[in-house]
Amino acid sequence: MKHLLFSLGLLISFSSFGQTPIAKPMRHFMQQNPSSSGAISYGNNPSAGRYVNVGDAQIYYEVYGTGDPILILHGGLLGSTFEMHQFIDSLSQSFQVIAISTRGHGKSELGTQPLSVEQKAGDIMAVVNAVTDECVSIIGFSDGGFGGYMFASLYPERVKKLIVIGAGEQTPKLRKMEFNAVELFQNDPAYMEQQLALMPEPNRLMELGNQIADFYNSTSISKDMLEKIQCPVLVIAGEKDRNASLETVINAYRMIPNSQLSIIPNGSHGVFLENFPAVWYSLVPFLKTKGE
Repeated sequence: MKHLLFSLGLLISFSSFGQTPIAKPMRHFMQQNPSSSGAISYGNNPSAGRYVNVGDAQIYYEVYGTGDPILILHGGLLGSTFEMHQFIDSLSQSFQVIAISTRGHGKSELGTQPLSVEQKAGDIMAVVNAVTDECVSIIGFSDGGFGGYMFASLYPERVKKLIVIGAGEQTPKLRKMEFNAVELFQNDPAYMEQQLALMPEPNRLMELGNQIADFYNSTSISKDMLEKIQCPVLVIAGEKDRNASLETVINAYRMIPNSQLSIIPNGSHGVFLENFPAVWYSLVPFLKTKGE
């Protein structure tokens, strides 16, 4: 409790006095073991970081490697670019990896407009256009998967392949989400303090959480969107994912015209953090196969 009160006090101090130095090394939410001393600070790496202005916000992204472009989209609220570190480490050996910190996350501003999937797709397009004229492949986890679905449906000419992890069919009444800052600090105070220190507007944490809750409680990821996706899609999920149930994942897979499905036994929502080799061995053949 003492640590929790300190963390909440830190939020207030950030809102009044600005940011403090980032705790190193970087970590993802509920990370059990410390990151290695040589781990790249994905999401907070000045040598690779860039910004694009999307009108009402500055969106932060990082670029690594060379080759065909592949876009990385992390999860929402508790997500971060660093949680995707194993993908970036592995893919940057053969691809140009573009890793976006989505609105309100990491170093990206929240902006003035309510969160929506159309907005997510617009932010993605702004980053893609800033980096490359080529078609991109996309790997999106959870909220990043929703952004990937929307982007591929709106801009089919810019997407080569789409890999979605832990994101299926979504309906407004599927589950009720509520934002609880105290619970987040209780679960992982070190991570929350680190994310607050990254945020350009830490005083808007509560606003971000409430907007994300509103987004999930009102957003639809349905056949109308999914059937417009023209590129090959690989849908991956953990068997025991409680955020994206097997039913919703399989429904999405069936709605997408050119799709494949990989269910990882015993995996939960963050299946790639629990069993990266299983996810990687599903992903690599899909990326290597010609998309036509």
